[in-house]
Amino acid sequence: MSSSTDKTAPKGVQTNNGVVSAKTPARFVTIDAEMAERRLDNFLMAELKGLPRSHIYKMIRSGEVRVNKGRIKPARRLLEGDIVRIPPVQLATEVAKQPPQNPEWINKYIIYKDDDVIALNKPSGLAVHGGSGISAGLIELMRAANPQEHSLELVHRLDRSTSGCILVARKRSSLRYLHEAFREGGVKKSYLTLLEGRLSSGTQDVKLALEVHTRQGGERHVTVSEKGKSAHTRFIPLSVYSEATYCKVDLFTGRTHQIRVHAEAIGHPVLGDDRYGNPESNALRKLKLKRLFLHAAVLEYPERNGHGTVMIQAPMGEELNAALNRLDKM
Repeated sequence: MSSSTDKTAPKGVQTNNGVVSAKTPARFVTIDAEMAERRLDNFLMAELKGLPRSHIYKMIRSGEVRVNKGRIKPARRLLEGDIVRIPPVQLATEVAKQPPQNPEWINKYIIYKDDDVIALNKPSGLAVHGGSGISAGLIELMRAANPQEHSLELVHRLDRSTSGCILVARKRSSLRYLHEAFREGGVKKSYLTLLEGRLSSGTQDVKLALEVHTRQGGERHVTVSEKGKSAHTRFIPLSVYSEATYCKVDLFTGRTHQIRVHAEAIGHPVLGDDRYGNPESNALRKLKLKRLFLHAAVLEYPERNGHGTVMIQAPMGEELNAALNRLDKM
């Protein structure tokens, strides 16, 4: 997307409550192929994040927003080559949400890149986005570290404590394509995990519906419940030890905390799981594991041209490999 602005410099005022109030200059944005077919109101909400929806509609109705120098309705879909005038607006931005400092370290976790996506091997402990007391997550770090990328968006999510492969779309068209692939089951996801106890009965398919509950403070907790959404997980033992089982896990649905809750439901919780697991586990103590043993190892999806598939593999980190090495000696 290309844009031109007038030479009016925005003026910011620092207030005592940590908020910066700044009036932006008028802008003229030329719609490119990536932004085409988007509704005008949705386009403006993305461009003017933090501005109330009611204010955006008021600007459209009053004619402050113009497309190709003319008035236009909120639902009109923009076309490639349209020129949108975005008037000066007063925005308030929390100081805590300013771009993170020295974010370049996140780029060392990039494991794959093409015209559509960037894939990273996310470390455990890093949230995928900021919020709930987290000033910057993976997507904020990626945007700050790669200012030349104008449309970075998360394609899917991983729990903060889970490591492994995660996709970031580089274009809106790529994001739409991959979201559709996820919805239609065209994306294959495989994890590696270490379960408590001996899963000696071989491959287990777990099909138990899951319901998400929100606790005070916004924390999500998931339970097996007939009221929930259908969920299907396959646990495939790779190595069975005296006190633990190393498994490959295939996901056929993508529910919140699915692997962790299904593992707990069959009596073999994921080692290192401080929410659904056993903190007194003997195996956990012996392995000296300080994190959740759950890693998104492989992600596969069809290429946009339909000629093949993209398969991305994220190797496990040193801490998980060290735990496996200790298992061999137990």
